[in-house]
Order: sequence, then structure tokens, then C-alpha cells
Amino acid sequence: MIRAVVFDVGECLVDETREYGSWADWLEVPRHTFAAMFGAVIAQGRDYREVFREFTPGFDLHEQRQARAAAGKPEHFDETDLYSDVRPALSQLRDDGLWLGIAGNQTVRAGGILRSLFSDNVDLIGTSDDWGASKPDALFFDRVAQAVPHATNEILYVGDRVDNDIAPAVAAGMLTALVHRGPWATIQWRSDEAMKLPTFRVKGLTELPPLIGSFNQQER
Repeated sequence: MIRAVVFDVGECLVDETREYGSWADWLEVPRHTFAAMFGAVIAQGRDYREVFREFTPGFDLHEQRQARAAAGKPEHFDETDLYSDVRPALSQLRDDGLWLGIAGNQTVRAGGILRSLFSDNVDLIGTSDDWGASKPDALFFDRVAQAVPHATNEILYVGDRVDNDIAPAVAAGMLTALVHRGPWATIQWRSDEAMKLPTFRVKGLTELPPLIGSFNQQER
């Protein structure tokens, strides 16, 4: 049975359109040009950080985050950046008695923002910076499994990326849900792995409560 649901952050809970637009502005690149390069890099299976290096060779994301913060333009997201189905989905899952968590590749700063938004709604908020492990590394999913008070095969990990979320979570022994939004899911949606690996494929998060309910009924 599914007893715990753990969510990725970017393009799962948080629409990153505004954040990536701010990076285009920081690099002084037209936003549509930055977006086009972003899509090309993802489609080629490359690390998204290579997008920045296409425009600024030698670009170091950590250093540039610090530079943005020093310039008064730090990474930022808030309630207005959450997808509209996030709050209703979390509320229904909580009412259904599920243990809820948020765990993604995020900075310490982003972790603080997540806690300000969700501390009253979920049981766990963990980030790659907190844990010293980043997806898709197996250690990240070990950290998730250690933090959740249920068996690994009772955890549903929800994300938008087959490569970073679904495949490594499946390898860790978790159930998974692939949500169809954001650039990665849009590009990967019809791939063989996206079709075969996830336990659920959903267009939005409010599809999860009834799917989980049906799944658990079948497992009783």
C-alpha cells in the first residue's frame, strides 16, 4: 500500500518560469532565446547547467547564485509560483491519512522558502543541500527512505523528470508518479521509460488522491 507521498519541487510543486526568466535577465539574454536553448539541452539529454555555459563559458551556478544574492537579486519563489493544484492535492492527501514530504535538489535558501510555505502541510522538507546528496544519486533516495517512517515500497515519489526522479526512485524500490508539466516532462513524456516506469502518469496533482485510493483498495 501507499502510505507516504514525497514530492519533488521544481516543476512539480513550483512553476519555475519566473525563476528561469530571472536567470535569462541576469545573463542579459532574451528570455525566449534562453528558453529555446534550455529545451535543446534537455532534449539532448545534457545537464541543464550546460544551458548557462552556452551563454557564459565557465559559468559556475553556485558562484552566480552568490553573486545574485550580493546584488540583491537572489533566487526566489513564493505562493504565486505554486501550481494551482498543489494546495488542493496536499489537503486531500492529508485528509486521506497519508504521510507527506517534500524532497528535491534545492539550495539552503530554497529550503527556507519551502519551510515558510509548507511546514504546516507536510511532515518532511528535505533538500540536496541539507543532505549532501543530489538526485539522481542513490544516496539522495536513501536519505528519503531513512526520513520516511514507512517501508520504502510504501513510498510514492512524485516528480516531473524520468531521469532525475522516476528512474532512480524506482531503482530505490519506491513507487512513482510522473506529472506532465514543465520542460522535462514535456520532452520525456512519450519516451519508453516514461511509459513503462511510473506507477502513475498524471496531468496534475489532484489526480493522485483517487489513484492512490484505488491502488490501496486493490492491495488490501
